[in-house]
Amino acid sequence: MRSGFYACLKFLFVVVLFSALAGTARGAQEKFDLADYEGPKMTDLYYVIIRDTDAAVLAMSSGGLDILPDVMRPVDVRTLSESGVADLSVVSSFHAFYITFNTRKFPWDQKILRQAASQVVNRKKWTRDLFSGYCEPISAFLPPISPYAADIEPLPYDVEAARQRLADAGWTWNRSGWLVAPDGRELPTTKILCPPSSTAATTTEIATLMAEALRSIGVPAEAEPLDFQTMIARINANDFDASTNAWSLSRDPDVLHAFYHSSMDVEGGYNNSGIAEPELDQALHDLRYAPDEAAAHEAAYRSQALLMDLMPVIPIYSRYSITAMSKDWDGVFISERSNADNLLTLISMTPKDGPPRPIYWNISDEIRTLNPLVSSTAYDWTVLGTVFDTMLSIDPYTLEEIPWLAESWSIETGEHGSVLTYVLRDGLKWQDGRPLTIEDAAYTIEFLKENAVPRFFDRVNDVESIEFDLDSRTIKVTMSSVSFWHLSNIGFTFVLPKHILENVDDWRTWQPTNTPHRAVDGTEMTQLVGTGPFTFRESRTGEYVHMTRNEHYFLYGGLDR
Repeated sequence: MRSGFYACLKFLFVVVLFSALAGTARGAQEKFDLADYEGPKMTDLYYVIIRDTDAAVLAMSSGGLDILPDVMRPVDVRTLSESGVADLSVVSSFHAFYITFNTRKFPWDQKILRQAASQVVNRKKWTRDLFSGYCEPISAFLPPISPYAADIEPLPYDVEAARQRLADAGWTWNRSGWLVAPDGRELPTTKILCPPSSTAATTTEIATLMAEALRSIGVPAEAEPLDFQTMIARINANDFDASTNAWSLSRDPDVLHAFYHSSMDVEGGYNNSGIAEPELDQALHDLRYAPDEAAAHEAAYRSQALLMDLMPVIPIYSRYSITAMSKDWDGVFISERSNADNLLTLISMTPKDGPPRPIYWNISDEIRTLNPLVSSTAYDWTVLGTVFDTMLSIDPYTLEEIPWLAESWSIETGEHGSVLTYVLRDGLKWQDGRPLTIEDAAYTIEFLKENAVPRFFDRVNDVESIEFDLDSRTIKVTMSSVSFWHLSNIGFTFVLPKHILENVDDWRTWQPTNTPHRAVDGTEMTQLVGTGPFTFRESRTGEYVHMTRNEHYFLYGGLDR
């Protein structure tokens, strides 16, 4: 593997060079103007399910795919670079990979054991050997690209020091070399959940390396590869000892509140480790309700310092996002902060030669559910992200808020609360042809609040009241608190259709893709209705998800059509 390191550096230089050139070619002024975009231009989009990495690379190399996201292995970078059919782009990302411990039960409820475990993780060597330079080891709880990532020195990698740490705390080892807790309890085997190597080879390898590392200090441990959907279900049910976890985090650091505040340790919540410490809760609360950027930085640092001590998860690496894009297409959008696999690319793509044809985009595992209220996997949200829209979006150059479904917004902050005002664009429609009104936005927020939907709870929990005016297309959301993040938390929440959601009996078990629905023009569709550029049509397990162009999309025909 080491011999591939130096060879891969050459290819990575080519990748970085292409990314810089492509980013310059597409909007060199680095100023985003939504009026420059019109689409989608293609009628059909297929998310092709190819779980085997080798098969996905072969499909890309042979022209069977147009977009291959998340190229991870050095050999695949080399193969695709040499294929001549694809351009590769690379950007830093908000990705972070962790080993998560279930702190709700013995032995991982013991902080000293988690600290010792962090000292036997040779993240630099693992990252170098597995990724040959296109991932970077991390010890912080936010990825390096985040301006809020804390520069805190972690406990050093040192197996003997880890063993001594345990011995000093009264831990012993039995005749077989396994750890015994100070109270005499012997440790059960820790099983580290991970996907199978056929779908995520490097993740399986890290789980195996982690198990070996734990055994070096006397913790009986082994990797337990599982089907990805089964693994997620086990984690959501708290039925695990330890697991691999990878997240594409948001721009805002208050995601730490969602991941580590005790209030988020609920079924379907994001606090998978179950960590619950009053001092950490207070720091995360201060981050969640920071009134300004300076206070946010202070609280983010304090939260990460406490997490470094508590160690509910062990940060391992953050990867650069590498995407292979077929050379057959024009309209590909790339910036220094956005790779080719993005919404602007999807709506702008046109073949360089020949008539219009379908777009083929790889996803590397099965769709778990397309219920937007409970979906949690990146694969689900790859699809859902083209179905639903938000009132605000993010500038792909600056990462600042920009108008999307809302044409304008404002925020008024008082001593004890905030009022957020959003004005929707005129003439918006759902994919079934019905008008989207400001009442839909109000109903969405009310529904998420009243039902305490775990995946959105952190965003809407402080909503005190909602007022809307149909004529002016205006919604005013009064928050019971002041927070630097309220504007984006509400503005980045997907707007859902009232005329469908109000008829759902149980949002937890709702299967919108299996429930028939009729569009205004009589077209048969499903209840998976949004305002995004593509409409769901069909899915076949192990094969594909078929989407078609939404001709009601607000950018179809141009912003001022």
